Amino acid sequence: MMQPREVEVFYIIPALRRELTKALITKNNLSQKQAAKILGLTEAAISQYLNEKRASEVNFTPEITQKINEAAIRLKQNNFLVMKEINDLCEAVIHSKVICNIHKTYDKSLNTKVCEHCLGG
Repeated sequence: MMQPREVEVFYIIPALRRELTKALITKNNLSQKQAAKILGLTEAAISQYLNEKRASEVNFTPEITQKINEAAIRLKQNNFLVMKEINDLCEAVIHSKVICNIHKTYDKSLNTKVCEHCLGG
């Protein structure tokens, strides 16, 4: 059985990085090099995110996407916030229960009662 934190590490964080990459470059007019520096990633990783070669299997709700776009604006202004912003986005994904859908997709043995317990519901 896959633990919720494993879902976060293997699927959510990479997908958040992908979306932050896109937001920094397409919406905030940064270069791949600048986005890599802000996110603490290599330019190769940025390229893979942009070309959907990494973390392409997870999609977020419009509400989460809006939070990602807002985080990208803050990161452009202060790249020292990257850990806080990614952590806050992870919390938003958990509270929106998007994590449950992702967990169910990748762990067919998941008992849905575990989700309710995990989220305190």
